[in-house]
Amino acid sequence: MKNLLASYFTIFCTTLTFTFSEVSAAGNRNTAKKYMISAANPYAVKSGLEILREGGSAADAAIAAQMILTLVEPQSSGIGGGAFLLHYQPQKLSTHKDPTVQAYDGRETAPTSVRPNLFIDKDGKKISWHRRKAGGKGVGVPGLLKMLELVHINHGKLPWKRLFLPAIRLANQGFPVSSRLHTLIKSDKHLKNFPKSRSYFYLEGGQPLPVGYKLKNKILSNTLHLIAEKGAKAFYSGPIARDIVSAIKNTHHLPAEMAITDLTNYRAKLRKVIRSTYRQWQIYGMPPPTSGGVAVAQILTMLERFDLTRIPARSVQSVHLISEASKIAFADRNFYLADPDFINVPVDGLLDRTYLSNRSKLISPLKALGKVRPGIPISYVAPNQSADLGDNRPVSTTHISVVDGEGNAVSMTSSIGTAFGSRLMVRGFMLNDELTDFAAIPSANGNQKANRAYAGKRPRSSMAPTIITNKQGRLVMVIGSPGGSSIIGYVAKTIIAALDWGMNIQDSIAHPNFVNKNHKTELEKGTYLENFALKLQRLGHKIKIKTKNSGLHGIRVHIRGYEGGADPRREGLAIGD
Repeated sequence: MKNLLASYFTIFCTTLTFTFSEVSAAGNRNTAKKYMISAANPYAVKSGLEILREGGSAADAAIAAQMILTLVEPQSSGIGGGAFLLHYQPQKLSTHKDPTVQAYDGRETAPTSVRPNLFIDKDGKKISWHRRKAGGKGVGVPGLLKMLELVHINHGKLPWKRLFLPAIRLANQGFPVSSRLHTLIKSDKHLKNFPKSRSYFYLEGGQPLPVGYKLKNKILSNTLHLIAEKGAKAFYSGPIARDIVSAIKNTHHLPAEMAITDLTNYRAKLRKVIRSTYRQWQIYGMPPPTSGGVAVAQILTMLERFDLTRIPARSVQSVHLISEASKIAFADRNFYLADPDFINVPVDGLLDRTYLSNRSKLISPLKALGKVRPGIPISYVAPNQSADLGDNRPVSTTHISVVDGEGNAVSMTSSIGTAFGSRLMVRGFMLNDELTDFAAIPSANGNQKANRAYAGKRPRSSMAPTIITNKQGRLVMVIGSPGGSSIIGYVAKTIIAALDWGMNIQDSIAHPNFVNKNHKTELEKGTYLENFALKLQRLGHKIKIKTKNSGLHGIRVHIRGYEGGADPRREGLAIGD
């Protein structure tokens, strides 16, 4: 096998401390000795660093940064959406013999009114994607605040209300509209059709807010002040909850039912973290209802039999092998992954090393697979179930990575779904459209889909916050990304670039993106990967060149301290002391 790989790759293959005031450009690589934060917006990073400098924990910094993102990145995430969070506690602080990694689930849930035919109209036809991504039907019960409150109870150091002050302050003072926010407002086809969103994101003449416009949000400031004083219950009951329910019910576009009790009964969950090994490292991922943790672990495990350190990063061979592993992982993802509270998800079987060894044998160095069928994990009895191909839709999510002064770490990916979510604005924040992550058609060929909608169910996600340690449990890397189902490919690529190819964290993040979701191999537009298209086609790949707009934000741990990276495709920073 090694000789075969070597011959094939011969044919095709033609590494200071910064403060916020010293850094101004996105896509930076920085180092620090005490603590570090990497996130998608400079204001969010600055607020997190402020908290870390006061002795706050990684959890505290993530909460403060997320509140800022609600304000400055309303297209990506916020208190009207949900999140998944991994928390790492080093052995010296853990009550266990080993370091502790915990998985927090703040995914949105379907209201009690939801049925499997959520996106089927009165004529029995599927509501088009363009229509269902906006309005009331797509709104799930937000989970972000309940999850963050639970994380704070378990891992916070500073008072809850202190963490909201930077966002409250900035909402009152205002911030300049970024080029990214302006572009997204300008390109959105739904936003101006919703009165509150139109009055906030557009000038009186109907023009999108220009770059540099000082945008204030005093309504959000009041909302955050109430939550800061009274806790998450202020969001899930009382006036805020009533306004959420009213907005969903009374919208002109796809109105829907959400009860106050749907909000008051929401519970964030502490789930069993996914733990797998990749060569000499331990990989910790988020379990279902997200598919990200399982899929990333599968990709890495299937690639272990290939010595990627001897295959250049900039080669057709590396793209081919990783894409093939991705293709196989997506076949399983599309069939098995859904909310484990409603569906039997065979996580252990899907991660079994014997099972994955057999799946890996499907990968040929010389020829691409066609469409891959899902495997049958060991001891798994398949129900009458149909695969859901998922989506390839534009989404706008965000990711925060933090390591604090005691070595605790947070990897959190949060979202409101597509850009600006449902386009419904309530009390200064956007409501999500995450129920569109459910299968639009609940069954196929007489078999129900695992990811069909149901009351109280959490839609499948692809978010993949990841924490990596060495075999002794010492922190090695904190990483994650937005990007819809492409998140899986973004995170896997970055891990391989850092661990196998020895790239620093910034170069690993900036490395061109590619993924195969059991269909076409998608190559990032405007990168050298475009030059690989013909050779990949000769191997049997179907190629699609497209924008792959990740938002990877990560931290790498070294003996000398921390190295941070921020995705140059967005406007984030990685800084620390």
